[in-house]
Amino acid sequence: MGRLTTHVLDTALGRPAAGLKIELFRLSLDSRDLIAEAVTNADGRTDAPMLAGDAFRAGTYELVFHAGPYLDETAPSLPSPKFLSDIPLRFGIADVEAHYHVPLLLSPFGYSTYRGS
Repeated sequence: MGRLTTHVLDTALGRPAAGLKIELFRLSLDSRDLIAEAVTNADGRTDAPMLAGDAFRAGTYELVFHAGPYLDETAPSLPSPKFLSDIPLRFGIADVEAHYHVPLLLSPFGYSTYRGS
């Protein structure tokens, strides 16, 4: 069966982003349903897949990385309001047998993502 995993790396500090809250939403034409949430561990990863098993279905999803509180702790001298706070990433899952890994590379003024393995 397929699964969805993620991790967050702080590229400004050169280390995993520990303690960052992540929410996962399933999207449809008329709804946005929260289906999972987690906090990154010391390795910047979630302790379990964000989505797996029977819940892992084809569709459109959104991961929301709540970077604001993390940046408050790691970069307290940032101007207010911060340039980045909540970072939504929308993506599609087409193959329910595949592993979808969606990492976030984060700094106070930018981020990037990709489909990893």
